[in-house]
Amino acid sequence: MSTSSSLSPSAVVARLRAAGCVFAEDEARLLLETARTPSDLTAMVDRRVAGLPLEHVLGWAEFCGLRVAVDPGVFVPRRRTEFLVRQAAALARPGAVVLDLCCGSGALGAALATLLGGAEVDSGLEGRGGAEVHAADVDPAAVACARRNLAAVGGRAYEGDLYEPLPATLRGRVDVLLANVPYVPTGDVALLPAEARDHEARVALDGGGDGLDVARRVIAEAPAWLAPGGHLLFETSDRQVPAAREAVARAGLPFQVATCEDTDATVIIATLA
Repeated sequence: MSTSSSLSPSAVVARLRAAGCVFAEDEARLLLETARTPSDLTAMVDRRVAGLPLEHVLGWAEFCGLRVAVDPGVFVPRRRTEFLVRQAAALARPGAVVLDLCCGSGALGAALATLLGGAEVDSGLEGRGGAEVHAADVDPAAVACARRNLAAVGGRAYEGDLYEPLPATLRGRVDVLLANVPYVPTGDVALLPAEARDHEARVALDGGGDGLDVARRVIAEAPAWLAPGGHLLFETSDRQVPAAREAVARAGLPFQVATCEDTDATVIIATLA
């Protein structure tokens, strides 16, 4: 953006800091880099000061080294979830069939395909890198966003409840099933930071009474969609691990729990024998 902006960098930092933005300098740099005109910058700063998530103001989030488009109201991919994607990348082969459920912006599917090589589904190069990516979400705004993000890796996004909108031809073919399910207990949603509580879709946050209602539904149907040796990975909290393990065991899936202390991430990895 031109240096003729009506808001100087120091003024942007001051406004952000006064609004309680802990990383005001970093946010100011991103806003200044993204704004195209002085009026654009002013409007973006106003939205951020009003409490909108930085990613919604910018229109993108950084995830696994990618700039992922994030539209207003769409769930913002968390940096802790990069741990889930990297766990999946360690298990997947190039050309894997990937299913991203509760996909939100499609960040997980796009990132995993990129880590595996980024070949497009329709190019016929699946065996030489990348992945065949499918994704689904019940939120129309999320699906529209995911379609844009997955286009670069030839992925497809479907609108509907979990497995319901998926093509039947995927049954028994999924090598890696990523499920960034909502896992906040209903009673705790009100305790979330206002950025999430007020500006992200409730359906992307609320996991029911104990936070595992959606996870249990994903787990119960996973064996019908996984290929032999296929993996289901989903994020949860450390306090939910016992109940999550019980649900996975009930589905007859061997599993392990992976954790990352640096990002406070907990991932359940289940495998179809």
